[in-house]
Amino acid sequence: MHLPFPQAWSQAEVKDIHFNFYGESIDLQTDNSFLVDYQGPLSEASILSFYQEINTSRYEPVTRALSRYKELYKLDDWLFYQLIRQTAQRFSPKMDNYIRYTLYKWFLLSKTGYNAMLTIAGDQILFYVQSDENVYNIPYRVQDGKQFVCLNYHDYGSINFDKVKFSPVRIPVPGAERGFTYKITQLPDFDLADYTEKDIQFDYYQEHYDFKVKLNPDIQKIFANYPVVDYSYYFNIPLSKGTYESLIPELKKVVKGMRTKNGVDYLMHFTRYAFLFKPDTEVFGAEKRLSPEETLLYKESDCDDRAALFFFLIKEIYDLPMIVLSYPKHVTIAVNFDKPIGNTIVYNGKKYSVCEPTPQRMDLPIGKMLPQLRKSTYEVAYEYRPGNK
Repeated sequence: MHLPFPQAWSQAEVKDIHFNFYGESIDLQTDNSFLVDYQGPLSEASILSFYQEINTSRYEPVTRALSRYKELYKLDDWLFYQLIRQTAQRFSPKMDNYIRYTLYKWFLLSKTGYNAMLTIAGDQILFYVQSDENVYNIPYRVQDGKQFVCLNYHDYGSINFDKVKFSPVRIPVPGAERGFTYKITQLPDFDLADYTEKDIQFDYYQEHYDFKVKLNPDIQKIFANYPVVDYSYYFNIPLSKGTYESLIPELKKVVKGMRTKNGVDYLMHFTRYAFLFKPDTEVFGAEKRLSPEETLLYKESDCDDRAALFFFLIKEIYDLPMIVLSYPKHVTIAVNFDKPIGNTIVYNGKKYSVCEPTPQRMDLPIGKMLPQLRKSTYEVAYEYRPGNK
């Protein structure tokens, strides 16, 4: 059955939807045929009935517009999914009917070409998208030889999959074949009026430095449910334009007259001492890898968060080869200089000097690693070579 129009809507055949998406204006047009009810009970048959009705609705103007905005604003898949979420919220608010809201997300993502699927158990519904990438802290399942990663697990908090068995909902959607990537190459072009200013201070060899960095709280919303992915992905997430322009040119001015070694040392100390340290488990209740801009935004951060920020600063200002060293309980960065400094790690024929961006009991210089790590095993989790990102 069709949903009644919300009170704010007229009974006009065609309806325009307008909302702001991180500084960009979104305009969608459809009619009341796209408002399809779902009351359950939750089953493959009831979902199929919902799909058959919405699939005969006037949905194409919405999906065409979404695809057009994706191309116009150069939205990576994760940002495009945030647009899908906000669109579904306009047609079927999450708090009114969670199952229906999830079905709208699944339908819109599928109809814009992504290979998405649903699984159900009792009154619970999980929404997956096909992705070949490594994702570490959310459920995934293999279906027809392909990996599918869950997009809405956070809404349930936790599920005991040993006790609760989910069944796949097999509804083929023609054209829904695209895989999903968590790689982010561009952030929204936020309105400068939406930024706040944060005072970031630290001391370096008896000299005080004070940076006024513009930060946008919407970054927290964008990455609220972003999963733990490979280091190569989140280390390369860029800064938004406003944050970049308020910080990077100022750091470049400071290190301009320094030798490369001294400039890297300055950036290492900036990352080490300009922020408070606290493990993710204490801040978020679980492991959460912060992007460089999130590390600037949050009051506290841990070793992998600072490693991401330090990596980004070195790449932007010096563009030196680097490796990410992952120990069982620590993450750090090693940099390839023209002339090796201190004790080095040899990887793929290059000598890398450890640059510790996390505060320790001793003020470690370049080329000196934590004593307790000297005999520990590590993995080179990511190798950055300029020109081969």
